[in-house]
Amino acid sequence: MLDTVFHHIPVLPEAVIEGLQIQAQGVYLDATVGGGGHSQLILASDPTVRLVAVDQDPMALAAAQETLAAFGDRAHFWAGNFAQFDPKGQQFHGILADLGVSSAQFDIPERGFSFRHTAPLDMRMNPHQSLTAADIVNTWDETDLANLIYTYGEERLSRRIARTLVERRPLTTTTALADAISGCVPKAYRHGRIHPATRTFQALRIAVNQELEVLETLLSQAPQWLLPGGRLAIISFHSLEDRIVKHRLKDHPDLTVITKKPIIATDDEIEANPRSRSAKLRIAERRDPNAEPPKGKYQRRLAMRPEQ
Repeated sequence: MLDTVFHHIPVLPEAVIEGLQIQAQGVYLDATVGGGGHSQLILASDPTVRLVAVDQDPMALAAAQETLAAFGDRAHFWAGNFAQFDPKGQQFHGILADLGVSSAQFDIPERGFSFRHTAPLDMRMNPHQSLTAADIVNTWDETDLANLIYTYGEERLSRRIARTLVERRPLTTTTALADAISGCVPKAYRHGRIHPATRTFQALRIAVNQELEVLETLLSQAPQWLLPGGRLAIISFHSLEDRIVKHRLKDHPDLTVITKKPIIATDDEIEANPRSRSAKLRIAERRDPNAEPPKGKYQRRLAMRPEQ
């Protein structure tokens, strides 16, 4: 069953539901429904809530449809990247985006996101797009590869790794790429806290799926999709995403930031769901343009002064 394959524990579940301030008769948008874990919690929170679920991965969307089937027509589905989503004038009481790759996508070897299994070097969240990680590794020039790995992977050995990848072409599988990277880095680096290929894989995945570009698009559009007082909740998993989310929420003229610092998982949640270790939740609220602005001390004193 697809829902079994794509089932994963949603990260920061209590913080998401509390942060969105789910209300009766509310309409919500899950811009990255995945296996449907967060959407299930939103719909279960009130029997009058409705939700639109979006995902560009056909397998994820099919799994979410199974997971949310019990909620009937309260759940509607839209296939595609959230950057191309068009609400056609509909506005929402809350919007959620759980960014990055789901646990299920990592766990399906043929998707090519992980070097734990030998698989084609793919990394496409949307299997209908043409660009794959293999295309980048095997056709980009050395300088562009190095810049990509440094910028999106924050990898300090990017030039050495890029040089090796060009020399070892063609590289067509996940394990071949990981082995090439492991073989070119210093021994101490090879036995560090994380696998030496981790940052390069992150960089390739971000580039293949244009993750930062579509995030920028979402953050520019989503505030207009919210009703006044509606909440926008974004969960990110690495510093590049979190930096963009932090500044775009803060700088948007229609939003008030609710979380001055990101909400992170408790030790108990990390133990139960290791994926939550790197999760950061930021929340903002759309301002009500008709609301009376808060008065300063001087204006409050005038307002309380009795008429003469």
